[in-house]
Amino acid sequence: MKNIITIIIFASILMISCSKDFIRINPESTVSTDVLYSTDKDFQDAVLGIYAVYQNEFGNHWYYGDLRGDDTKSGLVSNLTASDVDKFILNNDAGILRTTWSNYYSVITRANNVLSKIDKADAAVVKNKAQYVGEAKFLRALAYFNLVRIFGDVPMVTTNVSIDEAYLIGREKVDKVYDEVIVKDLLDAELKLPLKYAGADVGKATRGAAKAVLGKVYLTRKDFAKAEAKLAEVTTMGYSLLKNFNDLFDYSKDEHHSEYIFDIEYEQGIGEGSIFTTNFSLSFQGAGVLATAMAEMYGLPPAGGNDQGCPAEGLFAAFNPNDLRKDITAATGITRNGVFIPISTTGIGSFTKKYLTPIPKANDSRANWKVTRYADVLLMYAEALNENGKTGDALTTLNLVRARAGVPAYTNLSQAETREKIYDERRFELYLEGHRWFDLVRTGRALSVMQPFGMKPHMLVFPIPQNQMEIINNRTVFPQNPGYE
Repeated sequence: MKNIITIIIFASILMISCSKDFIRINPESTVSTDVLYSTDKDFQDAVLGIYAVYQNEFGNHWYYGDLRGDDTKSGLVSNLTASDVDKFILNNDAGILRTTWSNYYSVITRANNVLSKIDKADAAVVKNKAQYVGEAKFLRALAYFNLVRIFGDVPMVTTNVSIDEAYLIGREKVDKVYDEVIVKDLLDAELKLPLKYAGADVGKATRGAAKAVLGKVYLTRKDFAKAEAKLAEVTTMGYSLLKNFNDLFDYSKDEHHSEYIFDIEYEQGIGEGSIFTTNFSLSFQGAGVLATAMAEMYGLPPAGGNDQGCPAEGLFAAFNPNDLRKDITAATGITRNGVFIPISTTGIGSFTKKYLTPIPKANDSRANWKVTRYADVLLMYAEALNENGKTGDALTTLNLVRARAGVPAYTNLSQAETREKIYDERRFELYLEGHRWFDLVRTGRALSVMQPFGMKPHMLVFPIPQNQMEIINNRTVFPQNPGYE
């Protein structure tokens, strides 16, 4: 899939934005788009066009999922957006907000286009019809899941709409978006998606991916009974933890291993590389000798990285010194030719090695973004079990993750103690993988943890992009989030 996802030109001609880029809609043209949706290959290419948008959007996902939380901070290289997110002073008209809104509604519109056309497609011609429906619904559900977690109430669009109609669409309540789109789409997707793929199709959404994301949706909504049941299903599907945690971030190996469930896929050298290695590598400004040594040791460009995604002191201090995850998650230097080279500058106490891999040029990495992997599922499952009063089973599941990390198992803990240990384990296991901020919000701890960093009570969600407020210009159907007016 990393290679075939480049087929996005087809999808890009299927849609055009309305004049002010509110919600992308189907083009009105004298040439019917029906001719573009005829064969199985046509729909395959159209679905690939949906995945392609995620490549762009997930380059920003760490701002929302990680930097907004307490465990990640911006580095020394100037990045005003990162600094503003980190300090809770992001402007309503910030480019990242506009881009995220546009990207997710592009995903939704492309999915809507596929679903509207494929409904009338001949199954004898479009042989993978069910799969394409499953993929489109999975990708649409993931877009809406992230939209409501970032912005709260959002427009709910599940069909193609005209320009005039787009201007009349207001914001729907989060619960309605969950009930009528996210959950329904994922339930249908898990029925239609295959268990696995072969060849060039590896990397597409699978049945396990739909179940894992649906389990996270239920957990987010505090429906612990359904979360437990759905995540239990994932544990029976053949996934397993890799024996070595560091192998998760060894990009010389296949990323589609036993722990892989769903990634945003990237491929270097063909214009489809990710920005993660460049973004999260140390700069010469920030590290000097260490940055030079890292560039030589890891095959990085001589210009250095962007110093972003640095582990905060609190996370570093919370690690058990014997935790096998610590060095790759929150390193203080590297060992080269038997000599340890530490960070020698102030301002950065540690950095992450999770995305280090040789790259031919800046922003052209093979490193994927892990949307969900099996360790995430196990920790969610442990959380659901514990909330359902099955603390012993929860500890057994939690200890599977701890055993790989080489740290002692937990025993004889109360439900409250187990809850806190699970929360901590997600910090250690999933750092800079897009989870921390959303974990804080869904567990009701965001304000108590983040208030010392500048958070105010209304900042559980981000502001609606100002350009969207101006386009609709009707606060009755399209109000700004409270506190951001």
